[in-house]
Amino acid sequence: MNRVFICLSAVFLFVSGLVAQENLDYQKPPKEILDLIDVPLAPATIIDSDAEMMVFLYRDQFKSIAELSEEEMRLGGLRINPVTNINSRARYYNDLKVKTVSGTTPKDVTGLPESPRLTNFTWSPDESMIAFTHTTNEGVELWVLDVEAATAKKLTEARLNANMRSTVNWFRDNSALLVTMLPSDRKKLIDTETSVPTGPTVSVSDGKEAQNRTYQDLLKNPNDEYNFEQLARSELVKVSLDGKTTKWMAPKMYSDISFSPDGNYVMITNIKKPFSYLVPYYRFPSETNIYDAAGKLVNKINEVPLIEDLPKGFMAEREGKRDFTWRDDQPATLVYVKALDRGDPEVEAEYRDEYFQIEAPFNDDGRSLIKVKNRGSRILWGDKNTAIASDYWWNTRNTKTYVFDPSNASKKPEIIFDRNYQDVYSDPGSFVTKKNKFGKSVLNLDGEKAFLLGSGYTEEGQFPFVDKIDLEDGTTKRLYQSEFKNKKETLVEALDMKKGEILVRIESSKEYPNYFIRNINSKDGLTQITTFENPFKSLEDVSKEVITYKREDGLELNATLYLPAGYDKENPEKLPMFMWAYPREFKDKNSASQNTSNANDFTYPYYGSPIYWVNRGYVVLDDASFPIVGEGDEEPNDSFRKQLVSNAKAAIDAVDEMGYVDRDRVAVGGHSYGAFMTANLLSHSDLFAAGIARSGAYNRTLTPFGFQSEERSYWEAPDVYYRMSPFMHTDKMKTPLLLIHGEADNNSGTYPMQSERYFNALKGLGATARLVMLPKESHGYSAKESVLHVLWEQDQWLEKYVKNKKDIEAKDETPNDAAGK
Repeated sequence: MNRVFICLSAVFLFVSGLVAQENLDYQKPPKEILDLIDVPLAPATIIDSDAEMMVFLYRDQFKSIAELSEEEMRLGGLRINPVTNINSRARYYNDLKVKTVSGTTPKDVTGLPESPRLTNFTWSPDESMIAFTHTTNEGVELWVLDVEAATAKKLTEARLNANMRSTVNWFRDNSALLVTMLPSDRKKLIDTETSVPTGPTVSVSDGKEAQNRTYQDLLKNPNDEYNFEQLARSELVKVSLDGKTTKWMAPKMYSDISFSPDGNYVMITNIKKPFSYLVPYYRFPSETNIYDAAGKLVNKINEVPLIEDLPKGFMAEREGKRDFTWRDDQPATLVYVKALDRGDPEVEAEYRDEYFQIEAPFNDDGRSLIKVKNRGSRILWGDKNTAIASDYWWNTRNTKTYVFDPSNASKKPEIIFDRNYQDVYSDPGSFVTKKNKFGKSVLNLDGEKAFLLGSGYTEEGQFPFVDKIDLEDGTTKRLYQSEFKNKKETLVEALDMKKGEILVRIESSKEYPNYFIRNINSKDGLTQITTFENPFKSLEDVSKEVITYKREDGLELNATLYLPAGYDKENPEKLPMFMWAYPREFKDKNSASQNTSNANDFTYPYYGSPIYWVNRGYVVLDDASFPIVGEGDEEPNDSFRKQLVSNAKAAIDAVDEMGYVDRDRVAVGGHSYGAFMTANLLSHSDLFAAGIARSGAYNRTLTPFGFQSEERSYWEAPDVYYRMSPFMHTDKMKTPLLLIHGEADNNSGTYPMQSERYFNALKGLGATARLVMLPKESHGYSAKESVLHVLWEQDQWLEKYVKNKKDIEAKDETPNDAAGK
């Protein structure tokens, strides 16, 4: 039996009891997989609200490990390149093209920088221009694209500070931008690796409960505090389109900047001290002020203390005013929400939240707009007499949608939708919006009626729709429903409801998604506006279907089944199978059983996909349903393990009944919570020949104040934490497990230590396991070298322990064992 610990720089091979070390460079998977990786990506697309111009944004599929190895500081929940002053994990585009919607060939944008690294794209209010940033080796520059002319020009040198949000904001008249720039008084950063400590780091508990998730990249000491402040501080600068710069506001730690719809006011939030070692920067103290367009203070509207302690539960909120936004249908009216239950889900309350609005000069608490039963979610503004509010409550999965009159608080809001938000079959869709005179998205109203775009999931399949809804009585009229059976149509956005024009995306399992304009008032009203080609030709002849089946308690499940090209279903051969899944929690069986898979989804082999292995001779079962249901007073996790195994057995049984799979050669894999699932399945069932677990957590006592959808703390439900932790049941692991983890994982709860400690336990108890730690990688993997190596590792593991499992078993047999049989 081989046991391997690998960290890409070294491999420790246990052979005949001796330990040998050899260097291992990044590896590449076999050609069948590699051919699906080295393909150009189709561009991302953005379109103006008048559906006249399209901009294509091109980028490489992966970063390089060299890019990922650039200097990085992890502070307050942020990851920053302190040299360039931008998110160190930013995804960059490297080319732009423009075309009219009615045109055929995209036009190259002229004037772009050499070796472009472009991000932070922001439309101008009149949508004639797009501002964006370009990251050089020295820092971040501001650029602007003239869309119609397809020309780009640089406005500033590399002085922008893009470490926080709201880097680029347009002034309402389209003549200038408000940007965050490096302050002239920024001090030199402290090298925390070589600096000499001046004393210990001390944290204090004052007796208040502060039950926080296991955040990563937090501040750890006074040096981190100092560096965070220097990197977060910016001065606000007004930049005109000719490149002239004017200092607009003195340096502060600006975290959010937002112009009023009419452009006459700016709402600005800045972070303050004291900082915290327990929570990320967005829970540090802050204040929010309103300024006029010249930068003169109008009024302070909010001050928020450090938020280290909140009531228990996912629906907990802090007390006081929160979530300030501008009302999109008014020139300059602020809206905020306030908890009526002290932010505590345990407090009984008829209404949980209340919305208020404040008008200029913003010097009072404003007036009430609406109270909502659950926790407020959002408001869509229509006109002075019509708005739509929505709320939700996690514990019951309930959401309500209200129609109310923002001009008359005494008029009772009407609840037009009251439903379980996990019940996708009953989803009425999303309200259609349009741009108003301020360039803001507001309800597209036709008198007392509005419009809805729905995804259209049903028991028979997916059929997206357009409805017209009467907001007075909630009745709907179907205006359009997709009739595709061999293709998938996605309603992206309404372009012009008067003309009946909808931007749609159409695809099939073999046809790459392309954009069309659908006229719902015409039978033949479909106009193609992009012509992207399928770059994954080797998957065109692969068989793909959505299968449905039942688990032992009668719950209906589904999965997407792939068979290799040329597979003969009439004379099926039993092949090895690779199953990939991710558990999801539900509060009712009806929602848990609903099917949101579509066989007409384009088969896109992204880096984390199991689909590659259909070209390696495997049956692939992707996105297999793994619902974990807890109805009434029972929580889903109370029976997590039992339901997990039941889901897996039902999936294997279903493919086995079709005659496609060799039950002795089935592998299971998953990422993050799917990795946690994989380790549990291997520990508590004998269904699998091997498993692959990427970037998971395996000891739930290391996430004691909740994880995933579990609200209870370890001290409230110790038996649940124990039962669900694969680490606690390492002695039961008899199946080969491949563990992969990014060394720089930033996801809450999935510390790299989770995989390291679990591997040590597996190794100590003699299990067959392999741990791959990916240098520089986060929760998701982005360097091409890392991705190719992960695919190689997975392929090696599957070939050895799944496809060729019988060869290993034969080698392990002694002569006496063979004779005895």
